[in-house]
Amino acid sequence: MNNFLQVAVGGAVGATARYGVTILAGRLTTLPLGTLAVNVTGCFAMGLLAAGLAFRGGQHLAPLLLTGVLGGYTTFSAFSLDTLTLWERGAAALALGYVAASVLLSLMAVTAGLALGRGIFA
Repeated sequence: MNNFLQVAVGGAVGATARYGVTILAGRLTTLPLGTLAVNVTGCFAMGLLAAGLAFRGGQHLAPLLLTGVLGGYTTFSAFSLDTLTLWERGAAALALGYVAASVLLSLMAVTAGLALGRGIFA
């Protein structure tokens, strides 16, 4: 399958999954936790898959899985809008906490995903 087609198909899958998580989170809370959950789980999956594809010779699946599915699933544009919305509502402390949690948890998740992937696939 052509790389551009892989990215397109994977992007549709990832964006649909992101939409589902956001809808579910919106039913549970008024906080923008859907985007946080997507960014953290997406970063973990990115680390795990990057390690798996590298160690198992699956680089040909990178356009589909990494760029497509995970690129469509994770998004910092939604993160930025959620943060700005909180800020504009006067919840500055919550907005700053949201930024810190998103960045730190995502970095920790990709680190954990890479470590797990290396342990499984190396």
